[in-house]
Amino acid sequence: MNIACIGTGFVGVVTAGVFAKLGNSVIGLDIDEKKIGSLRQGIVPFFEPGLGELLIETQKTGNLTFTTDYNTGIKDADIVMIMVGTPSSPDGQADLKYVFAASESLAPHLKDGAIVIIKSTVPPGTNVKVREIIASKTKVSFEMASVPEFLKEGTAVHDTLHPDRVVIGVESDRARNILVELHTPLTSNVIIMRPESAQMCKYAANNYLATRITFINQIADLCEKNGANIEEVIRGIGADKRIGKHYWYPGLGYGGSCFPKDVKEIAAYAHSVGESESLFIKIDDLNEKRISKLMVQYDQLVGGFDGKTVTVLGLSFKKNTNDTRVAPALQVIPWLLGKGAKVVATDPKAIEDIRPLLPVAVTYTTDVYSAVNGAHVIMLLIEWDEYKHLDLAKMSESMLSPKYFFDTRNQYEPVVVISAGFKYKGVGR
Repeated sequence: MNIACIGTGFVGVVTAGVFAKLGNSVIGLDIDEKKIGSLRQGIVPFFEPGLGELLIETQKTGNLTFTTDYNTGIKDADIVMIMVGTPSSPDGQADLKYVFAASESLAPHLKDGAIVIIKSTVPPGTNVKVREIIASKTKVSFEMASVPEFLKEGTAVHDTLHPDRVVIGVESDRARNILVELHTPLTSNVIIMRPESAQMCKYAANNYLATRITFINQIADLCEKNGANIEEVIRGIGADKRIGKHYWYPGLGYGGSCFPKDVKEIAAYAHSVGESESLFIKIDDLNEKRISKLMVQYDQLVGGFDGKTVTVLGLSFKKNTNDTRVAPALQVIPWLLGKGAKVVATDPKAIEDIRPLLPVAVTYTTDVYSAVNGAHVIMLLIEWDEYKHLDLAKMSESMLSPKYFFDTRNQYEPVVVISAGFKYKGVGR
């Protein structure tokens, strides 16, 4: 099939590369000429494992091209996918200006019978508005659909090639059949529903996952009050098939480009439709306060951070990405500096991305062992693979007393860290 992918951000580039790998003729479309020029060389403006290689491979086969011209990108497309950003408005709801702008721009070039898919995260009802915009700019017939994405940064290429499910929101049998055929090479688990339900699925999934993180953090706080161990509690509740042992992450709360935004947006959306007593408002509030709450505890444990050197391990919002949106480090490091600490920070991929976002007083290095030299405290914020098997004894030898290891991801067994000469503090342990 001929596919046009409007928007070459994280979702757009991954989607374009994967459908091209499946043998479709795909054009990635963006108005940013510099970005398009880089993508043509297989250079991705963000770190995502395997993506650069995928772009080079599919462009060599001729299945994938990139353009800034709407006519070139749209005129032969059987399927047009809108994958532009939907930032939050001041009132918390999704700002759809880029979706609407893309709709206006694509409309004059649409092929008769094309299917326009919204993959951007949008509130239910957006398809109706987009249909009206496109219909006002073209005479050809077209169909609307919603196919939300459920990608995880760090594993996006694998997620797209091997999805748990594909959710397709359509209004006609024709669109249903075409989109099922398109996605069948990826999975047999294709779930058909109305567009509004598909769009709600995306919000519901992200809000549920955010809720699990918030819930387990609340349980972890109680564990610290009564001597329970959150990791043991997780094993116990995880054995219940209704609950499951997956996706329990006690720590500093959720971050990134999706969860904070989607929780705020669904809360604002609920309020806009008269459901002001929303669980999601409380989840957002608890997550917003999570880091400052833990930092106060850490400050008390070390007898105040003033004059102490703290090594921060992990600057992205999660491992295997250089995305720093709502990364813990963006709150933790300014907090430490405000308390008089000296901060040395390290990360395998995100140093240059986060540097402009933090005070100039921060010292950076890519070498973990030099980062801890002369430090009093280690704060493990992100569980990069590079940080899972550290030589703790070696690190301890180069540090100054008191030697604290704050394991915000519960990656290490306390007894192992303590035996290396540290005072250990995890979450809910």
